[in-house]
Amino acid sequence: ALALVTQGDAISRALALLLLAMSIASWVVILWKGWLLRRAAGDVARGTAAFWQSASLDSATERVAAFDRCGLLRPMVAATGSQPAGTLAGAGTRSQQLTRTLRDALHRGLRRLQAGQVLLATVGSTAPFVGLLGTVWGIYHALTAIGIAGQVSIDKVAGPVGEALVMTAAGLAVAIPAVLAYNGFGRSIARIEVELEGFARDLRELACGPVTD
Repeated sequence: ALALVTQGDAISRALALLLLAMSIASWVVILWKGWLLRRAAGDVARGTAAFWQSASLDSATERVAAFDRCGLLRPMVAATGSQPAGTLAGAGTRSQQLTRTLRDALHRGLRRLQAGQVLLATVGSTAPFVGLLGTVWGIYHALTAIGIAGQVSIDKVAGPVGEALVMTAAGLAVAIPAVLAYNGFGRSIARIEVELEGFARDLRELACGPVTD
């Protein structure tokens, strides 16, 4: 791969640098999201347990704030407060107000958890094709140089072609971790989402009575 970058033209170098940038970006996201989702899962489990073990809503809010380092539960608990009178946010019944505020708080939390998923999906789906393009271009560039030199033999062709094929392997090496991480994180986000939705429903029932719709 190093020989392909040093001996290739501007397009070969650009494709190699693109794969390197995609790899660095995906690994940064993988490490960050792995830490974030592990912390979020623990925060949600401990925060919800602390909430229901509290004697009042005020004490529950304080206990949740102590555990909710990722800020997923606090906005939902705060959403149970009264809305400003004379505004559309305060219009409708108490149940309707809670539905809106809890839905908005839930969606904000999920957007935070899903950050970086688009990048992983993009890297996982495009990196193999970038590597394949680098291979095709490298083979074309090598065969053109051999044709100009006028020396065609197996040893003259095998070296440059083999170096070009490394780009395909590099594309797969970049894509596979991104795809695995995307799928794994997706499952983790789905589990946390179920817990948050259940907590939101319980909060609504607590404030307004059982949900009938």
